[in-house]
Amino acid sequence: MISTLLHPDRLFPSDAKTREIARELYSFVKNAPIISPHGHTDPSWFSENKSFGDPVSLLITPDHYVLRMLYSQGISLDEMGVAPKNSESLTDKRKIWKKFAENFYLFRGTPSDLWLKHVFHEVFGIDRPFSMDNSDFYFDEMSRKLQSEDFLPRAMFEKFHIEVLATTDAATDDLSHHLRIKNGWGKRVIPTYRPDGVIDPEHEDFQKNLQLFAQLTGEDVFSWRGYLSAHRNRRAFFKSMGATATDHGHPTARTLKLSESDGEKIFSRITSGNFSPVDAETFRAHMLWKLAEMSEDDHLVMQLHPGSFRNHNPHLFEKFGRDKGADIPGIIEFTHSLKPLLDSFGNSQNFRMILFTLDETNYARELAPLAGHYPALRLGPAWWFHDSPEGMIRQRKQTIETAGFYNQTGFIDDTRAFFSIPARHDVARRIDARILSELVSEHRISKDEAAETIQDLSGRIAKESFRL
Repeated sequence: MISTLLHPDRLFPSDAKTREIARELYSFVKNAPIISPHGHTDPSWFSENKSFGDPVSLLITPDHYVLRMLYSQGISLDEMGVAPKNSESLTDKRKIWKKFAENFYLFRGTPSDLWLKHVFHEVFGIDRPFSMDNSDFYFDEMSRKLQSEDFLPRAMFEKFHIEVLATTDAATDDLSHHLRIKNGWGKRVIPTYRPDGVIDPEHEDFQKNLQLFAQLTGEDVFSWRGYLSAHRNRRAFFKSMGATATDHGHPTARTLKLSESDGEKIFSRITSGNFSPVDAETFRAHMLWKLAEMSEDDHLVMQLHPGSFRNHNPHLFEKFGRDKGADIPGIIEFTHSLKPLLDSFGNSQNFRMILFTLDETNYARELAPLAGHYPALRLGPAWWFHDSPEGMIRQRKQTIETAGFYNQTGFIDDTRAFFSIPARHDVARRIDARILSELVSEHRISKDEAAETIQDLSGRIAKESFRL
């Protein structure tokens, strides 16, 4: 019987013969372990193993995809349970859930619709359409299950068949939750070193973050040598806790190699607070080069996520703070920006950088040729705004002819919404089955080659790319 929520052939080609090939290819990876090398889940969920409480806390307030769509239709974040700074959020979760149900139609055609329906049906086992009429049933059924041991974070980790899950952690995080996971549970939940808060001088908490950086490392982080030593100190600690990668969310992809004396001079201006926007960009560019130098030494994989205009809506930023869905993609350039870094490390077997973009115009023009040449580079999957069926199709079709499949990485879910992880990986696997089935139908690759490739994309390539 076909589910009223999820069609078994969703996202497969409409042509019957090609669809049959896609079904067969998908069957090889449908139940494969999940490799999640980049995401934003909270490690405290797994260290404390407490109930998520209710559907609102689980699916709405942590998911900026959901929040931004509702906000675009004039629904305030306060109404959806997001607490303003120095204030409390709306506590009537049922009322929030009803508001969500009333506006669920807004998500038609979006990846959120696919992800949420997957959670409703596959995770919670509810096999009836979600609507205002049954929103109370959904809320009660999901709340009841969330209170059971079977739906605690660790149990769901097992149910989702997750082999490894990487979180994203600030350079100033003490990783205490990761330590508890490592010593008390033992599953592979690993940190990722994200130093943006102590690299971006335009971050509102930059000076405060430097003070904490000094406390954690015992280094004089207001001296150039002490600052660099502090990074090495933290990277080594993250690596001891299982980290295999770093992550960098810079406004641009610009890199720059400065002499030690020039590096010290720009750092002095930055820490004094008397710097210009040009100084800030110069410092970020040089730090990408310096951290690449450290990555060549300690082998942590370097991820670069440039091109987002963060906190574009000042009203939301002032009221709610960062990461509330008001980030907007911009135009980005890679070929010239990365040249200083690639001149130094692009041919190194010890260095690896994974490139992501929000500017799809450079997939075929820059990113695929770069990843298709430099041994140190890998091309990340369709990311963030393009983490969607059409976005994945565009990414594959614009890159595989130049970079192939094997100069790219496996899928990353990049999510704060834990229960959506299997849904997101399922969408990615279905799209890869679709792309590969078309190549088979066009007699460009054999079915055996396609079967091997889709299994590699779901496992081996991800592990090798992120050195897992």
